[in-house]
Amino acid sequence: MTYLRDNGLLPNRQSAYRRYHSTETAVLRVLSDILSALNSGNLAILTLLDLSAAFDSVDHDTLLKRPQTSFGLGGTVISWFSSYLSGRTQCVHSKKTSSTPSTVHFGVPQVSVLGPILFLLYTADLLQLVNCHHLHPHVYADDTQLLQPSRRRHPP
Repeated sequence: MTYLRDNGLLPNRQSAYRRYHSTETAVLRVLSDILSALNSGNLAILTLLDLSAAFDSVDHDTLLKRPQTSFGLGGTVISWFSSYLSGRTQCVHSKKTSSTPSTVHFGVPQVSVLGPILFLLYTADLLQLVNCHHLHPHVYADDTQLLQPSRRRHPP
């Protein structure tokens, strides 16, 4: 995180998993963007996205490429991430029985120290893509708000 922060590689509109980027930061930023659009005489179109099971849908192969291509991380760091993700299994326990363990090919543990950071690295490029389409995104964990200011059209 220090490397990412010190090199300005973290999305400034991601308000989770970082010091001084809380739920309050997210709410205030979205509210500020809405008020700014309205104050300029524009409409504010807000789309709220809540990805279901977002942490469970992270593709490991894509995740391991993202730090190299987007953040300049390689070598030992990628090996460490790969080791963290590989060999994971899951099963269901119910009373005295358990299902057969199956290998996990997707997802990062949400309640771990590294899982949220990996999720942030996985999704960071999406914010750049959204910005290219003139939308104002803000993200908190796996919840995304997209704001599009739109000029009011006056009837002829």
